[in-house]
Parts: sequence; C-alpha cells; structure tokens
Amino acid sequence: MPLTEPYDDHLPPEDRSDAAREAGEVGADAVDDPEGAGAAPEPEPVLPEPVRQRIVALTAAVLPGLPGDEVPVPLRRVAKFAPNRRARLGAPAIAAQLTADPLFRQRVTARVLADAGDLGAAVVEGTAPAAADPVEVAALAYLARPRGWRDLIEASGAAVRAEAESAVIAELVREAEQRATRAEHDRAVARVEAEKLRDELARVREELGQLREESRQLARTLRETQARERRANELLATERGRAARATADADAELRRARARLAEAEAAVGAARTSAKEARSVDDARLWLLLETIGQAAVGLRRELALDPVDKLPADFVAETSADQPGAVSGAATRARDTDDPARLDQLLALPRAHLVVDGYNVTKRGFGEMSLEQQRKRLIGGLGGIAAQTGDEVTVVFDGAERIPGLPPAPRGVRVLFSRKGETADELIRRLVRAEPPGRPVVVISSDREVADGVRRHGAYPLGADSLLRRLARS
Repeated sequence: MPLTEPYDDHLPPEDRSDAAREAGEVGADAVDDPEGAGAAPEPEPVLPEPVRQRIVALTAAVLPGLPGDEVPVPLRRVAKFAPNRRARLGAPAIAAQLTADPLFRQRVTARVLADAGDLGAAVVEGTAPAAADPVEVAALAYLARPRGWRDLIEASGAAVRAEAESAVIAELVREAEQRATRAEHDRAVARVEAEKLRDELARVREELGQLREESRQLARTLRETQARERRANELLATERGRAARATADADAELRRARARLAEAEAAVGAARTSAKEARSVDDARLWLLLETIGQAAVGLRRELALDPVDKLPADFVAETSADQPGAVSGAATRARDTDDPARLDQLLALPRAHLVVDGYNVTKRGFGEMSLEQQRKRLIGGLGGIAAQTGDEVTVVFDGAERIPGLPPAPRGVRVLFSRKGETADELIRRLVRAEPPGRPVVVISSDREVADGVRRHGAYPLGADSLLRRLARS
C-alpha cells in the first residue's frame, strides 16, 4: 500500500506546480538520477506494512532534532510527543507529510542516512548488503530514493512475505509435531486402558462364574420355598374357611346388637323430645314474665310522664356548694374519689366485676425503690389476695414484648399479661375493656389520664393507682 493517500490533486494549480518543481529539485540533489529528470512522476509504490511502520519510526526519531522552521506545521505538535507516543499517535500525519512534502522528506533523509552509517551509504549507491535487514533497507531506500529504489522496496516486500510464509510453515510444522506427540500419547494411554479393560474382563468373568453358582443355589432354594408355600396355602385355605364361618356368626350377632341399639336410640329420642317440650314450656313462661315486666316499666314511664333532663343531681350539688367559702370544686372531688379505696370496694362488690390493673403504673408509684421483678411479685401477690376475698376476675398488664423468664406462677383468679412487641400496656388495657360486654362492671386502675379517658368512653370505671395501693396496704 502507499505510505498515505496523495493529496496533490486537492491543491490549487500554482501549489501543485511548486510542489512538483520542489520535488524535482530535491530528487536531483539527493541522488543523481538523470533518468528521472524531466519525466512524469510515478505513483507511490505499495509498501509492506513492516516497511511503512519502519519509515514512520525513523522519521519520528529524527523529528525532534530538526530546527523548528524546518518542521512542517502539521508535525510541530507531534514533535513534542514522548518518543513512545510519537510514532504511534503521529503516524498518519508523518506519513502524509512524507508523501506530500519532498523537501521535508529530503531533510529527514539526510539525518536518517547520517545515523544509518555504512548501511545508509550502501543504500544511496543502490546496493543492499546481503546481511542487512530487508525492512531497514526498504525504509532507507524509500526515504533516499536512489536509482532502483523501487526494486529494493519490492525485494524487501518479497523478503517480508517470505519470512511470513516461513513463519506460517514453521507454525504448521510445530502444530503437526504437537499433534503427532498428542497422538503418540493417546496411543500409549489407549494401550494402558486396553490392559485395564482386559483385567476388568477377567474379573467380570470370574464374578460371572460365582453368580452362576449362586443362581443355581438360589434356584434350589426357590423350589424348596415354593413347596413350603403350597403347604402354607393349603393351611391358609383351611383357616379361611374357619374364619368365614366365624365371621358369619359375628355378623349375625352384630345385626342383633344393632337392632337393640336402634331400639335404645328410639327410646332416647323420645326422652329428648319430652325434655325439649318441657324446656319450651319453661322458656315460654320466662319470656311471658319478662315481657310483662317490660310492658309494666313502659307503662309506668308513660304514666309518670318523665322527660329527659339536662342536668344530673351532682351538677345541682356542685352549683350550690360553689359559693360557700372553702368549698372544693367538682373536678377536685372527682379526682379525690378516684383514689378512694372505699369506692374501689363498692365497685368490686358489683356482681361479676372485672378488675384491670396497669402494672408498672401502680408499682412505680407505690414501691418504685424495688427492682422490677420484686415489684411484679409484690403486686401480683396482693392482687391474689383481692381475688380470693372478692371472687372477681383480676387482670394485671405489664409492658413487655414477651413473657419475662423466671416469673412465678400467678395466684388463683389472677391473669398476668404482657404487651406484645410494638404494643404498649395502655393499648392492651383498652383492648381488654372493648372486649367486655356492655353492662358488665369493669374497673381500671391507672393514674395515666389518657388511659382513664380512653376506658371511660367504653363504659369502664377508671380509678387512680393510690386507691389500689391503699386497698393493698389495708389488706
């Protein structure tokens, strides 16, 4: 391939004539080639790739040594590159300038020939030493362009191609030798495997003989087993006949038992019908009594003509006592009542009352100097006494993601609960209150105002922690 694409056709006519004239002058000064004087320029020869790379490398090596005004403008930036980057990155620009600028090529050739020494002198004379590298000779010939330089480049290309072909042939020979070595190895492995297979075949034949002997013994054993099986089948048939007769007798007995069972079930059904009729009569009497009481209450309310009132009696008492000196307001009275143990006794005396206790709220208020374990034990023990005295249902709630290990068994009548993970004891108390049926007395012990307000909306009776503490101290 040419060193680069010629671009003289893209120059103006006057530039092309100047470039041609300059090229002729440089060629006459570099080499004495009278045959080329006045002749039309020949196209650039096709350079082998190694020759083209060597030309660019030689030019890149001498490029920094040229004076700044002798370096073409396109190559001035390339001349500043590092040596290892100059030939690699500036190759296109260098090749283009060598093709288009004969004067620049002449300057580069002078320095390259000076560095080449005897080999450069021989190439200028048109000869190539036999021991010289053909690529180096072709590169110098391209730059110096002595008589017969195209032949030198062609000879270099042939030498390069011959070397490439020799390398390919050597590689093919090496691969063939490797394949022959592998084949020899495979044959040796195959011989070893064949020996192993022959040994394995002998072992298999020996085992086959043993298996045949075992087969004959098993055949004798099978014949004996079949004879015993025939005798066993005969005995089994006899026993089956006996079992069939026993089964028939058992079926007859079962049918008689089922008949007796049917008679007994009929008698039980008649008794249940009679009991149901008697219960229906009692239910009718009870319903009639309750209906009579309800209608009597409705008639009494209608006869008395009682209208709904806006104020409760406690409101009237609060209004009358507000003007008295030293009187206590209604809110303070209610706050004091919530800590009154007598009020707690009154509520626990109601039938089927349920006492719900906010555990840590009470223990930290009454005996917070103790450890949590001692607080729980003391509170649970006191609640056990209350449950035994009143017979009411008692539930104590503690904060905690899971049951604490080491907790003693709860007393009879006391339920101990711990809130689940992500839930507080307050939320668990509200859920317990909501779960109770309307009308059942539920007493909640907690000094937390939010807990008290929440359970009050659901019909429970909130009392302060002091009321329970006083009740426990009295016990």
